[in-house]
Amino acid sequence: QVQLVESGGGLVQAGGSLRLSCAVSGRAFIITDMGWSRQAPGKQRELVAEITSSGTTNYADSVKGRFTISRDNAKNTAYLQMNSLKPEDTAVYYCNARSVTFRVDSWGQGTQVTVSS
Repeated sequence: QVQLVESGGGLVQAGGSLRLSCAVSGRAFIITDMGWSRQAPGKQRELVAEITSSGTTNYADSVKGRFTISRDNAKNTAYLQMNSLKPEDTAVYYCNARSVTFRVDSWGQGTQVTVSS
């Protein structure tokens, strides 16, 4: 029903910035909540940030003050602005889109973010 495509990952030095994008296609109108999670090698996937359709946001403590999640509903796209990046932010970042009403919980293919020290 819904397809997600992430972009914007890459290699950056510590202290640098990246912006991730997540484009939603298909029945994008049914999506309410969107979020970003990440998974580092040997670790479990963890929530980084999420945003509701009304704009309410939630962040992991480890990224508060450095990362900002936003969305453009007209473009069916969510963003994750990542500033002051640290080597421990290195991970594959996954976009997630959900709709409780329509029982949708979709994930993108992931985009690699590597922060060098």
